[in-house]
Amino acid sequence: MPGVNPFAVAERALPDGFLQGYLVLMVTLVAAGTLFDIFHKGSARYFFASWRRSRAKAARPVGGGELLSLAVQTAVVDVMASGEFCSPRRRVAHLLTMYGFVVYAVTTAMMVFGERTPVAQASMVPTLWWIGALMVLAGGYWFWFFIRVDVAAEGQSPFRVMRADLFILSLLASVTLGLAWAAAGGAVGWLFGLYLLATTVLFGSVPWSKFAHMFFKPAAALEKRVSVANGTRGNLPAPANKPETLGAPVKHVRHY
Repeated sequence: MPGVNPFAVAERALPDGFLQGYLVLMVTLVAAGTLFDIFHKGSARYFFASWRRSRAKAARPVGGGELLSLAVQTAVVDVMASGEFCSPRRRVAHLLTMYGFVVYAVTTAMMVFGERTPVAQASMVPTLWWIGALMVLAGGYWFWFFIRVDVAAEGQSPFRVMRADLFILSLLASVTLGLAWAAAGGAVGWLFGLYLLATTVLFGSVPWSKFAHMFFKPAAALEKRVSVANGTRGNLPAPANKPETLGAPVKHVRHY
């Protein structure tokens, strides 16, 4: 129930420290999976190489004060407000899922590591856990059934699954099963086992899912803002209204 800490209920039937150890293991899997993703895909190497090229070709230097301002803009617009999404529906669904997951993850840690403390026992923390989980489900299921490009624009079945869907599906499965388990009283049983399985897939599949991209996006957004500010524009094409592009012959490219 919303006012009950389900992890405190489960803790009574589990070995001491089981839930705490499991949570630490999940954090370790995320960290290790992200590092593996960075080195395997060369994301960090590409980012720093792009940053060096941008500084070398800069038309004007970007000072420390301006860099700090760009970092604040990136944090507020690109991270906190998800400004990269042009579609209002896509942005709202993303914000619901993102902030819901943050609340859900933080309150989970609070209840697991302090299940016997007054803070974790207070009804506010389990209630916030439910609110965060419901936000994840609202944003996630809205995106899955109504906003995905292959569903909304291409008419594909919402049940068509691809490898790129691993993150959102494992997230929805974990949170859905978590709420079902908590609603059943938090007892250790088959629902609890399925909840742990889905959660392990979510955090253990970082190298093969889109989980790690949440750590790369802020850095990429900052690099793009700096490249625009110093005149190199990064990987962006020249504006279409540039005088040198007006009247230029159109090149026809054959696509095979």
